[in-house]
Amino acid sequence: MNTKLIIVEGLPGSGKSTTASTIYEILQNYPIKSELFLEGNLDHPADYDGVACFSHSEWGLLENNFVNKKILHSNVEYNSGLFLLPYRKLMNQDNDLYTNMDFSFIFKHDIYELPFEQYAALAVKKWADFAETAWQNDKIYIFECSFLQNPLTIGMIKWAEVQDRLIKHIALLEEIIYKLNPVLLYVSQEDVKSSFLKAYNERPVDWSTGFIDYYTKQGFGKKHQLHGIDGTIQVLQARKKLELEIYESLSIQKLILNNSSYNLQSSDIVKMLTSIHII
Repeated sequence: MNTKLIIVEGLPGSGKSTTASTIYEILQNYPIKSELFLEGNLDHPADYDGVACFSHSEWGLLENNFVNKKILHSNVEYNSGLFLLPYRKLMNQDNDLYTNMDFSFIFKHDIYELPFEQYAALAVKKWADFAETAWQNDKIYIFECSFLQNPLTIGMIKWAEVQDRLIKHIALLEEIIYKLNPVLLYVSQEDVKSSFLKAYNERPVDWSTGFIDYYTKQGFGKKHQLHGIDGTIQVLQARKKLELEIYESLSIQKLILNNSSYNLQSSDIVKMLTSIHII
């Protein structure tokens, strides 16, 4: 059966965005329909970036206090008893849409801010809906980081969930996508410290500050009393360890791409895609 899904994973700064984009560019040279979804894509078919989730009562509170009710009603999705609002997409369309009070209330209900159990249930449904759609489509989807990174960032980094729970969640996602004959490509850096410091020095200060705060001032970081750059690196090392343990447990087709020298060439990726019979 033809592969319908390529998943590119790896730590921040590993080169996964570049790898995913290169795969997409290569596939454009072949009679293969493909679609690329990088991290942060607000139209991601299997992810909920920038989406808030409300119960009936919570939605009622927002609705009663929101000035432009027409925008709310025309953009909300009612799904399994919940109201899902793509608030960041709406913000991109109108920067002045929300008052500070509106945004604060909405952000508290961001799906990434929910307890892991709630996030996981929504994620499973989203992946299941995507798998059904992808099964019917004659194309290859290329995803960056949504399969391992997002569940582990929320479950491990934010909430310090027990590993067994995280492993079971990803095993369930694997079961859902199995019929798509997926390929998991893990872009690896042997030296986690060096690769993070490279990203830290190259990216904007706002990114670095936000990243370090997220990794050290929540569940896992607080539990292990980790701080600053060194603490962030320790969290990343722990995350990579767990990711590779999960990687080994998966039965889908998978490859580790060593990008420690940042020298993965397009020709290397062509060879890899040929070896796994994508092209």
